[in-house]
Amino acid sequence: MNLHAFIETIGFSDHRASYHEILLAAVGGFLGILAIFMVSQSLFDPALAVVIVPSMGASAVLLFAAPHAPFSQPWNVVAGHIVSAAIGVACWQWIPDLTVAASVAVGLAIGAMYFARCTHPPGGATALAAVIGSDQLHELGYVYVFQPIMLNVATMLLVAILFNGLFKWRRYPARLSVKPEPTSPAASTSASISHEDFVYALSQIDTIIDVSEEDLLKIYQLATKQHRQTP
Repeated sequence: MNLHAFIETIGFSDHRASYHEILLAAVGGFLGILAIFMVSQSLFDPALAVVIVPSMGASAVLLFAAPHAPFSQPWNVVAGHIVSAAIGVACWQWIPDLTVAASVAVGLAIGAMYFARCTHPPGGATALAAVIGSDQLHELGYVYVFQPIMLNVATMLLVAILFNGLFKWRRYPARLSVKPEPTSPAASTSASISHEDFVYALSQIDTIIDVSEEDLLKIYQLATKQHRQTP
């Protein structure tokens, strides 16, 4: 196996975002976490309440580095964290062995998010934190679902909507982003493939694809245009 084949095998991507996008993602993540700390500390005594859970750092990556990915959309973020938090608390309370409780919590959270169509990778960390967290966190019981989880999520979403909304190509949720103008059949052969065609194609793949149908259609249109212009 040559070096190029090895790099492709391990999943290293040649795709690079512009420095402008990288800067926006970094600034957005900074603002999201900063807002969570400021809101939590203004509403609760930091000595008595869990201010933030580490899984919010992972959510910040999705909301500000990949705001249009399906895993980043509001339903996935809100329901994913809530479902996972509740499962984590239940496992801590009902399973006496810490190792088993932590493992079951993450496994059930993944399954539950799959069924509820709210898969959000940081949810696994939210469930895990409910089991292996501090005594202070354990004392919260199911209050953990609301504070800190729901408070953290609501704050992060608000920042994501406001910050990404400043840039028309990043508007969040993804449905609010500016769509490219449709092309005529004469201008592009991609017009023969509709949004519904992509939805059907994705339904035939028995795994989660973290790309929206709209983005797939846009990619196809751009690739077709480039192919047509290439001599």
